[in-house]
Amino acid sequence: MKSCPRCGKTYTDETLNFCLDDGELLTLQQPNPGGYIDPPTMVMDQARVTDPIHNWQQQQQQAQPIAQWQPQQPQQFGGLPMSIAPNQTLAVVSLSLGIGSLTIGWCCSLGLLLGPAALITGYIARSQIKKDPSRYTGSGFALGGMITGGIFLGLYVLVILIYGIAIIGGGLAGR
Repeated sequence: MKSCPRCGKTYTDETLNFCLDDGELLTLQQPNPGGYIDPPTMVMDQARVTDPIHNWQQQQQQAQPIAQWQPQQPQQFGGLPMSIAPNQTLAVVSLSLGIGSLTIGWCCSLGLLLGPAALITGYIARSQIKKDPSRYTGSGFALGGMITGGIFLGLYVLVILIYGIAIIGGGLAGR
């Protein structure tokens, strides 16, 4: 027997879970000794029996042969004109190498690798842009990479010259 905790009405129908008057969840007046309420067991239909191998073979035997070598109409794809995005990879690489040579190039003389690499990739990128401007872009990036790589190499040579003059001048002054 179940009862409603709100209105106190009792129901003898065990399948009801909610009060018909106020919709409150019904509680059992006499709980099971274990405290667990078993839900009703539901018997479902038997599982269908399948045999995919034999069914497939039967379907293959019943299927009609595919008409091969018949002329077919090519598929027409309507559509929007597609444009290929221009490639500016080498130009961006050149600019990145040039900036890297100016910023971190002084550490361990890393710029001696980055500066010439910026000049070379910038030169290649500019030559590609001149040959096919519809496919390659980024002339400004390539020029920026060449300039920054050249600035680093110029400054590096200048520092070496000043350092060499200082060493030679210091050696002559000590005599």
